[in-house]
Amino acid sequence: MGKGKYEEIGNNLERSSLAFFTIGIIGAQIIGLIMVILVGSWLSNYRGGYGWDPKLVFNYHPLFMTLGMIFLYGDAMLVYRAFRSTTKLYVKILHGLIQVAVFVFATVALKAVFDSHNKVAKPIPNMYSLHSWVGLTAVILFGMQWVCGFVSFLFPKLSDGLRRMYLPHHKFWGLAVFVLCVAAALMGITEKAFFSLPNGQYAQLPGEAVLINFFGVTIVVFATLVVYLVTKEDYARPVDPIN
Repeated sequence: MGKGKYEEIGNNLERSSLAFFTIGIIGAQIIGLIMVILVGSWLSNYRGGYGWDPKLVFNYHPLFMTLGMIFLYGDAMLVYRAFRSTTKLYVKILHGLIQVAVFVFATVALKAVFDSHNKVAKPIPNMYSLHSWVGLTAVILFGMQWVCGFVSFLFPKLSDGLRRMYLPHHKFWGLAVFVLCVAAALMGITEKAFFSLPNGQYAQLPGEAVLINFFGVTIVVFATLVVYLVTKEDYARPVDPIN
């Protein structure tokens, strides 16, 4: 078999791989949007909707954490592979800006949950559950990761050698914190389900319980797609200088 034939096979495999990548990206966006719609529907239809009244303010917490720390965070990681032919500096800026939005949503979500505990007639203890420990840890690590990434890759920027050395660690911790966010979300919605449907109601699978469970499933599917898409080497951005 000649060299030209091998190159043709290689090109066909690359096109096939990129086709699956495109399907994966589109699938992740569809699942992510369904995920956000489900959490919004749950809180609107079963938990009283939204408002800054202490009885309603909590509902901003799962909504904004889902929108920010899962959906947008996942998309922030995907931009390097989705915009594989775009100038790297522009992709860096987009990556950083999306993560700024993530942090804003997370900050408002944290304020919402603390207000829902502290501003009611009988204050509720803060930071006692595993969900709260893992969740706050994830937000803190996310903030540290963003600062380190900004300083290392955007401004003032480390030297080429130091950036090359730090990049694998930045990628690892970005993915690790995302997984922590997913774990915290699953713990949080399970905790909220048992609080909202006490005395065995959850076990009877009323409409709210079914919606909550489907919401959790979409989190798992979205996260799985994101992790797959950002770790599969075939989908990596073509090698270019670290800048």
